[in-house]
Amino acid sequence: MVVREATQADAAAIQDVWQQAWGGPIVVSHGVTYDLRSLPTDVAIRDDGTGAAVVGALAYVIEPGGLEVVAVSAITRAGGVGSALLAAALARAEQLNLPRLWLITTNDNIDALRFYQRRGLRIVGVAPGAADTARRAKSAIDGAGAVPQQGDYGIDIHDEITLERRFD
Repeated sequence: MVVREATQADAAAIQDVWQQAWGGPIVVSHGVTYDLRSLPTDVAIRDDGTGAAVVGALAYVIEPGGLEVVAVSAITRAGGVGSALLAAALARAEQLNLPRLWLITTNDNIDALRFYQRRGLRIVGVAPGAADTARRAKSAIDGAGAVPQQGDYGIDIHDEITLERRFD
């Protein structure tokens, strides 16, 4: 597997990744609405012998306070795609001498919380009710019912959890 910066030739495959993961390219997090199509994106490429294919994507924003992972998704879980994408983002943040890499997930996403913590990120904040606010904002953009109220393991989605890995 290779992780590289996305090119225009990857656009359709990336759109498919975002559609499967998020229901489209619009993500609302910590009060900000992102169009993933406008963000820098890394892709994971795997060649299964029949040709290379995009198997995951990670969209991010770089700001003075750090590199924010806005969205990360793999076509299939537990295949090393997410690990490779996150490792590339961590390396980029360190190379740019940024103080941290950070991201937000929701309270229902137990598998992601485990995944990120095992890779050195720590929980640094909880925003009670922020996912409820984001759901209303995204529904207004995408249409009613675009964001589920219940997530992984039957857990109601209400809160945003911030995780980070500091480099300073």
